[in-house]
Amino acid sequence: MADQPSEDVRAVLAAMESMDLPDVSDLDPEEARELMSEAFTTEEPVEAVGAVEDRTIPGPAGEIPVRIYTPEGDGPHPVVVFFHGGGFVLGDLDGHDAPCRILTNAVDAVVVSVDYRLAPEHPFPAPVEDAYAATEWVAEHAAEVDGDSDSLAVAGDSAGGTLATVVALAARDRDSPDLAYQALLYPAVDFRGDDYPSRAENAEGYFLTADEMAYFSDHYVPSWVHTANPYLGPIEAESHADLPPATVVTCGFDPLRDEGRAYADALDADGTPVTRRHYDDLIHGVVNMVEEPMDVAGGHEVLDDVAGDLRDALH
Repeated sequence: MADQPSEDVRAVLAAMESMDLPDVSDLDPEEARELMSEAFTTEEPVEAVGAVEDRTIPGPAGEIPVRIYTPEGDGPHPVVVFFHGGGFVLGDLDGHDAPCRILTNAVDAVVVSVDYRLAPEHPFPAPVEDAYAATEWVAEHAAEVDGDSDSLAVAGDSAGGTLATVVALAARDRDSPDLAYQALLYPAVDFRGDDYPSRAENAEGYFLTADEMAYFSDHYVPSWVHTANPYLGPIEAESHADLPPATVVTCGFDPLRDEGRAYADALDADGTPVTRRHYDDLIHGVVNMVEEPMDVAGGHEVLDDVAGDLRDALH
């Protein structure tokens, strides 16, 4: 393992420290959302794409906002349903605009970014229900977004990676929709304990902290009785067979590193093809650090690699 994060990651961490921002875990959810929105929303788009449309689609408890990114060129295009990170408490369409634009162009696919309901107002399983409903809608209405339902993938980072993982499990269990791929960027997959060395090794100083993980979990998980539910912690599934091929991204200085590796092991053990992409000197959240003032080369590398895997699977 690398002795320390990459130079540009260290620069971003130092800049954050110099700003003397409050810890997310010390704020109420609305304050934390405002803080993160200011940090990850920029006025100028990182890349132009063919078209961008904000709209709503039907959900289990009302309309779900989505942002549809369409590449240049004639369709129908493959479709990637994307779920943003933020610990199930934070995050929105604007805060993950950059990685969605990059994936749209690099995969040459429609990307449908889903603004699922957030905890604590809407704890588990509400975000899961929205994520699955959105994926079903896209599969059934792919032509409306200039997409090809036969080339459909799910993807997400952090909590969004968890949701992509769970949607793939649910799609298998319910025989719909038919997914061609799942791209899981440093997902949280285990809510039952802290017996992963990376949670202790990387508990402080690398963007996502142990205190923040506890804060997110406390808001998202309404009772311990849910912790064995595979739609909460997908590593708990009885089987990880018959799932779509996966890319699992892990980062060396991420508290979630080891459970991501464990999930890749579970997929592999049950015969699901898995591409492991590990980045020794990167931190959690790096795919959202791809434009000024937080521009990390490794974030671009991760997105390029994941885009290549999606492109190979969908075209």
